[in-house]
Amino acid sequence: MNRFTYPFCYTPDPEIVDAADRLIHRIDADPELRNLFREGKMMGVLMVEDAEGRKDFMYAFSGIAGGKGVVEGFVPPIFDLTDPGGYFRKKEAEISELNRLISNSGDASEIEAMKARRKEMSVALQEWLFRQYVVLNALGERKTILDIFAERDLMPPGGTGDCAAPKLLQYAYLHGLKPLAMGEFWYGESPEKEVRRQGCFYPSCTGKCGPLLAFMLQGLDVEPNPLEEDSPSSSEDFSIVYEDGDIIVADKPSGMLAVPGRTLKVSLQERLQRLAGPGTDIRACHRLDMDTSGLIVFAMGTGNLAVLQQQFERHEVQKSYVAKLCPGKPLAAAGRISLPLMLDYDDRPRQMVDFKDGKQAVTDWELLRELPGGEALVRFTPLTGRTHQLRVHAAHPLGLGRPIAGDRLYGGGSGRLCLHAATLSFTHPRTAQPLSFTSDPRF
Repeated sequence: MNRFTYPFCYTPDPEIVDAADRLIHRIDADPELRNLFREGKMMGVLMVEDAEGRKDFMYAFSGIAGGKGVVEGFVPPIFDLTDPGGYFRKKEAEISELNRLISNSGDASEIEAMKARRKEMSVALQEWLFRQYVVLNALGERKTILDIFAERDLMPPGGTGDCAAPKLLQYAYLHGLKPLAMGEFWYGESPEKEVRRQGCFYPSCTGKCGPLLAFMLQGLDVEPNPLEEDSPSSSEDFSIVYEDGDIIVADKPSGMLAVPGRTLKVSLQERLQRLAGPGTDIRACHRLDMDTSGLIVFAMGTGNLAVLQQQFERHEVQKSYVAKLCPGKPLAAAGRISLPLMLDYDDRPRQMVDFKDGKQAVTDWELLRELPGGEALVRFTPLTGRTHQLRVHAAHPLGLGRPIAGDRLYGGGSGRLCLHAATLSFTHPRTAQPLSFTSDPRF
């Protein structure tokens, strides 16, 4: 173990996995702890080393549990909101009293004045709160959460500083312990919106913990961001399935960007452009996630691009995917999943199920075969095109309840994402001839 865990995309260290298993067994065996965490909670484990080189493991939970911020066997919060006599609770009670008065008042002008006062008090209390969270990094530097976010012209989202990872790092720094490796995993029932499975590891959230951990990890030798590097699977070259003067159909490997992104990785679109040489404009007509392999069509020229994009918009293009699912509950022969999705704004690019504000997403699926190790091969036919639609529909308990193998965002573990765009059918943009292509998955 040479470098500390990059928390936003990682494969947990085996010792971290073992430590997480020990904690799950301890909670399961303790009725009081089971009751505290019965609704489900994100947990964290940190492996540390003391001045004598002895290793130990520390645990934390995100937020509060059963109204408690401090629980024996877990590191304390950076700032304890649960003190009933503290400033935060007193001001919170004043805001609650304003809510009661607003509900009971019949005077419109009085209500507006109280609402303005409530907003002013809430903003002031939130700012006061974030100034109480003074965090450390491995260099010994100290900053408030408010200052860390202000450097990026941001305001911290509510709950910033209460996740497991910053709690663990703060405790280690305060006690002179060297962080060696870390992981965050879920305990308990899956929430209604997010995709969480007990014992599965998940990356740290980007909205609350992105800027915060960027500061707190300074001074540690942290693993590079895997998303910025060429993964082993991305060294596999692409292949051109079909090409004429109007379109290119390519078979993209997992780990390769389809189109230029924010990283320095060279995308498939850029590679095709280099092969075509100057004077030819090549554009992707649709998207594949970087970790999804398979068929994708590119248009040569804006006219062909417009025709093909219209086909996608009118749902005239037919696509299907093959996925390998993690072991789990038995599957029927086939079915349809209809779950509305929306972006988790505090944890981009994760999507969540939201029956109130989400956009409808529909997927037909069929079981191809069960595999000897308990995994299953399925075919997905998306009827809508939402971001991460197949990944969420596979993993969510109201979907198949079995994540796609290798899906780190949604509990599928490490390794390559076993999702492959296997068939693609559309009409040629110039000749109007129907075209169909197939590609076999390589997992």
